[in-house]
Amino acid sequence: MKRPIIASALALAALTGAEAAQAQQQACVTAADLGDTMVYAMPIAYDAVSTTCAGRFAKNGFMLREGEGFIAGFRARQDAAWPGAFRLFKTFMARENAKDGSDDDEIATMIAALPEESLRPFIDGIVGQMIAKEIKPDSCGKIERGVELLSPLPVDNIAGLATFIAELADVKNPEICTTDAVKRTK
Repeated sequence: MKRPIIASALALAALTGAEAAQAQQQACVTAADLGDTMVYAMPIAYDAVSTTCAGRFAKNGFMLREGEGFIAGFRARQDAAWPGAFRLFKTFMARENAKDGSDDDEIATMIAALPEESLRPFIDGIVGQMIAKEIKPDSCGKIERGVELLSPLPVDNIAGLATFIAELADVKNPEICTTDAVKRTK
């Protein structure tokens, strides 16, 4: 990731107020917020893959035949998943901000003054760019195969599966809260 994107993301993470302080204290995310993030990010990831892999999918392959139908369920639930995805993003970025020792109060104050919904396009753009940057053209066929394998599952099962895999893999950035950690933050 390039430094300007990191700087922008870190500035966003420096949200002031009680929510940012709680995110920094908690330093973990709930499984529910991770699931919401999966639901929220899937359409962004799908669009990034579709753009990056344009012309690389098989003409009779899943993405061109059924991809839009698959992603429609995620798009329909994206608004409802936004609050959980936003909490995860703030927690992740607060943790990164603390780790880097970044402190940009002027930008943080400006961003904190913005309505949460105003930040959505900014976050969507960053996430979309990050995903697109990671896609290698020779992986388009593998991505298509993976999406097709997931396609029979309901949206909740895909989000739950992703959360389960993250828990099983013991993801640490951000860490998934244990039940005890979740109780302490309530």
